[in-house]
Amino acid sequence: MTSPIRAYSLTVVVLVASAAGCASASNKWVALRTTPRNPLTESLGLLTRQGPKPTTRTLQWIRRYDLEDDLNNNRPGLLAKLAIIDQQEPHRENAYAMAELAYVGAKQAELSKHSSEALELYGSAVLHSYRYLFDDNYEVASNPYDPEFRRACDLYNSALEGALRIVQAQGNLRPGTTQIIQTANHQCRLEIQLKSDDWQEDDFHEFQFVSDYEVHGLRNRYHNYGLGVPLIAVRSKHVGMSGSEEFYPQDLSFPVTAFLRVNTETSTNSPMQHAVLELHDPLEKPSVRIASVEIPLETDLSTPLAHTLNQPSLDDSRLSTLGLLKPEKAEGLRGLYMLEPYQPDKIPVVMVHGLWSSPVTWMEMFNDLRSDPQIREYYQFWFYLYPSGQPFWFSAAAMRKDLAHMRESLDPTNVYPALDQMVLVGHSMGGLVCKLQTIDSGNDFWDVLSEQPFTQVQADDEVRTGLAQTFFFDPNPSIRRVVTIGTPHRGSDFANDTTRWLGRKLIKIPSRIMQGRHQLIARNPGYFRASAPLNVTTSIGSLDPKSPLFPVLLTAEQGSWVKYHNVVGDTPKKGISSWWDKSKGDGVVSLTSAHLDDVQSQIVVPAQHSGVHRHPQSILEVRRILVQHLADLRTFPHKVASEEKVVGSSL
Repeated sequence: MTSPIRAYSLTVVVLVASAAGCASASNKWVALRTTPRNPLTESLGLLTRQGPKPTTRTLQWIRRYDLEDDLNNNRPGLLAKLAIIDQQEPHRENAYAMAELAYVGAKQAELSKHSSEALELYGSAVLHSYRYLFDDNYEVASNPYDPEFRRACDLYNSALEGALRIVQAQGNLRPGTTQIIQTANHQCRLEIQLKSDDWQEDDFHEFQFVSDYEVHGLRNRYHNYGLGVPLIAVRSKHVGMSGSEEFYPQDLSFPVTAFLRVNTETSTNSPMQHAVLELHDPLEKPSVRIASVEIPLETDLSTPLAHTLNQPSLDDSRLSTLGLLKPEKAEGLRGLYMLEPYQPDKIPVVMVHGLWSSPVTWMEMFNDLRSDPQIREYYQFWFYLYPSGQPFWFSAAAMRKDLAHMRESLDPTNVYPALDQMVLVGHSMGGLVCKLQTIDSGNDFWDVLSEQPFTQVQADDEVRTGLAQTFFFDPNPSIRRVVTIGTPHRGSDFANDTTRWLGRKLIKIPSRIMQGRHQLIARNPGYFRASAPLNVTTSIGSLDPKSPLFPVLLTAEQGSWVKYHNVVGDTPKKGISSWWDKSKGDGVVSLTSAHLDDVQSQIVVPAQHSGVHRHPQSILEVRRILVQHLADLRTFPHKVASEEKVVGSSL
């Protein structure tokens, strides 16, 4: 017979899952494709039974010069004849035809396992497509409205990727190195240069190709068109790492675009070719300069993010459940996390998850916001992970400590003004944790516990210190805005007698909380109020609408420099349930509890609690707030150097 606890366990799990809605059922964010994505697959028939073949337009160009026999019987000779024709009658169409024919030949050579010949032909395809796009020696400029122009871009990108795959298979794709690459008829001195101020050469452990993966875990995939090969750079820990190293997760992947800068003056008949492969961080600079023109890089920001999230160390189900049911074990994972390099000139946006959740819950919003060039230029996104099984006021105290540690680690002398324009975004219980960073406790929170002065409490130093840090605090002067989303500002009815009892049974309460509670009660008889929340030992219990802390939190003095914004979920009632269920809210937090007075903005979105922070309207609202935050500053911190232009006012 099933025990009452086991019978009710499913109930509490369902209730908490509904409240959190963030523990994913699957950790499959990306999957390998059976065949890499290639924009030339259809136009060149790469996967057809007949094999790769030139386009109709290139065939027409070949017929114009009566070279059909060479196409069928003398492919190497065909390229040589076209080169002679191009010297005698320079025409951009010649360059395109040679690029396409070289690429088709490279694919055929690969199918025949002739990698050296394929590498030679891939290099020729890159060179000729580059000439088509940029060579000024042709009388007629390239026409960006011609479909052939985009195919030339695709030829450059696909040929470069084909060459890089062969080079990588030889173990020669390492930044900061110069390799001698042997092709069928030449040797090539390949210099690999890292073009980034944020990453170092030793940060790169390996590269993977974006085209090998398809994204499953993110709703939107952001891929920008241009030149270059989007790569997934897998990071490695190494000697001499920066002070921000502690904030990077163990298995971090980040976007890189490989671009081969071609010298069109170099003779293809030279026995030694020279090429420079540039590795660009598209988050830092999404374009390259060729002559006097800025050319956009082909970039993919979403696939490397999904690749990072697919790592076992970031398994949302494990992190969320561990933080809820065994908060003491999750304590070692607590802290700020960065998924991109720390940049002191960008404003931090710190995202704080809710109950039974982890930073992974923010990836939809992060992916969408980071795709916006303006947001990407001025903001960096951080994520706060904390054990969500403990009362939210303990988590708020821990976050205050972790933010102070961050500042001491990254900016001990307070020279980076962008860090003083921080924005916090919190979902559900995370919104309460955020708000507690920006208010002045005075004696109000302590008065909820006791009418006696704090100085008279009897406890060991460690317990006294923890008690003081939890109930006495100042607003953080570096936080300028707080956005709360689906937050129970007046508690949640889901924290009822049943769920609180089950929470106490299922959640393994941290020993420091239990020992401190027992010590305070034993050594201070009659000192604490009967209604003091000392008996609240779990996060579920802390969300009880009857908690005396909620009225204090609503009326506490706020930092005068902080602006607040609020997003509320309201689940549309459908079907038969709409006949009797007249409640308003997101299914977990009522409209009344989620509402805030005296905020800069407040919107209601049609979403359930578990998805309110992922809803497109919520993401657009956060984007609007971030743009407004920039507009409210007198200027931008990384555009100025003089003291009078520094962003923000003194406190």
